[in-house]
Amino acid sequence: MHTQDYIELENQYNAHNYHPLDVVIESAQGAWVTDVDGKKYLDFLSAYSAVNQGHNHPRIVKAMIDQLGKVALTSRAFRNNQLPLLAKELCELTGYEMMLPMNSGAEAVETAIKAARKWGYTVKGVPNGEHGQAEVIACADNFHGRTIMITGMSTEPQYRFGFGPFTPGFKTIPYGDAQALTDAITPNTVAFLVEPIQGEAGVHIPPEGYLREVAAICKRNNVLFIADEIQSGLGRAGKLFAHQWEGIRADVVIIGKALSGGLYPVSAVLSSKEILGVFEPGDHGSTFGGSPLACAVAREALKVLVDEDLFERSRELGEYFKGRLQRLESSSIKEVRGRGLFIGVELYPEAGGARRFCEALKDRGLLCKETHQHVIRFAPPLVIKKEDLDWAYTQIEDVLMNL
Repeated sequence: MHTQDYIELENQYNAHNYHPLDVVIESAQGAWVTDVDGKKYLDFLSAYSAVNQGHNHPRIVKAMIDQLGKVALTSRAFRNNQLPLLAKELCELTGYEMMLPMNSGAEAVETAIKAARKWGYTVKGVPNGEHGQAEVIACADNFHGRTIMITGMSTEPQYRFGFGPFTPGFKTIPYGDAQALTDAITPNTVAFLVEPIQGEAGVHIPPEGYLREVAAICKRNNVLFIADEIQSGLGRAGKLFAHQWEGIRADVVIIGKALSGGLYPVSAVLSSKEILGVFEPGDHGSTFGGSPLACAVAREALKVLVDEDLFERSRELGEYFKGRLQRLESSSIKEVRGRGLFIGVELYPEAGGARRFCEALKDRGLLCKETHQHVIRFAPPLVIKKEDLDWAYTQIEDVLMNL
């Protein structure tokens, strides 16, 4: 079977909820992938930052295979010997007192919101009543997942159309506007949920000092500052967490994606004992969350990030690559922005949309993805070699200058 054969099968039998580029990947290693026809491509998306450590990192693969030979799943009805070690190592690395493991990023976001609401009722003293009055503030253009509750926070019409009614208890304010947060807070506000970098919206970086200011506003008003670091964290933006660029510490951090190096769905919520301690047995759970397989994989994925200094590597290579892109004199480019190896190239509407550029780059062996019509998102694995970045730049330059 060849590329077109697989595309036809997928179009016939799979729900059409994605519009992927027409490349059918069969294998991968490091920053490179190979399709079913034997053509190699440089991966410049990293499965939306899930493979920061590179595809099939040998140490993480070995940890997964070793654990598969012992036990993969126990459920949380019983204890296993990997969960306590992951909890200890993750808390020591990040400086938080507790973690709660889940699977997908969306599940971790839901977990953080449940924790914030119960904290609001049991600690802050928000009136509970028949339906509860806790409020969570989110930002316009956010992307926190696809569940009904999370979709209700979205301001993207397509994400909402046809899926209501939505869960109450949320407000949205403009991203980057600290005064809007102050104006939106009421005595019933329990949390402010924000992406330190809005990835799906187009790699939007907030104004300098914004995160520091909103963190202070939250502290003054006894509101939890929740940082969604699912895509921007674990080295993607050049630090352990993207919000650390402003020297602050979120009350709650949500992580996922690269927490497993892309080999298994693993996510987690990090916070203090005061906040995560509101959960009692039976309040929340997951059959696969915290499984021995998930924990063994996550433990090694974290060790790879630290041992290979991928945070600093992302910062250095990101500055280098973003600098080259910013010097590219193309009439199609409106702005180049980003932190670490998390870079967005916004095009003028007159350029005809980012999709056609991504398709042209795919034909040259470089895989990236458009977001919100006019932005090309570049997010290669953090293990990428500098010479591969240079090769990618040559393809990008030629396409943006001549298409």
